[in-house]
Amino acid sequence: MFQSIEGSHRLLRAWKLALLRFAVTLDDSDRLNVAAIATELDRLSGKAGDSLHFFRRTSSQLCAAISGEQQNAEATLDGFCKQIEEPRLRFAFAAAIGTISPDPAPAQVKPRRNPDLFRGLPARRSASL
Repeated sequence: MFQSIEGSHRLLRAWKLALLRFAVTLDDSDRLNVAAIATELDRLSGKAGDSLHFFRRTSSQLCAAISGEQQNAEATLDGFCKQIEEPRLRFAFAAAIGTISPDPAPAQVKPRRNPDLFRGLPARRSASL
């Protein structure tokens, strides 16, 4: 069970990387690669007779949006870009599709140092070695 879940995650990452490659090259062979990986992902979903075919449908929409063949291409691509969890892949995809600035990960704020933290403690003596 664990190996199949890990394999699914790897295949999902390969699908996202294939979409990135298509966004960079706009080559038909890369589009076919995206479709092949999407077919494999749909096959792994376990519902052979399912008419939804999520990954194939999503792949065709994304490839059409990347190629500029879709009316609401920007919204489709922005929505997909926001769903990519890995920051480096999200930034690379955003750069490939020409998005000016993807939503960055929230910045970590350093806590302010309390100036009264050590008030009342005796001063340190220099240690002699």
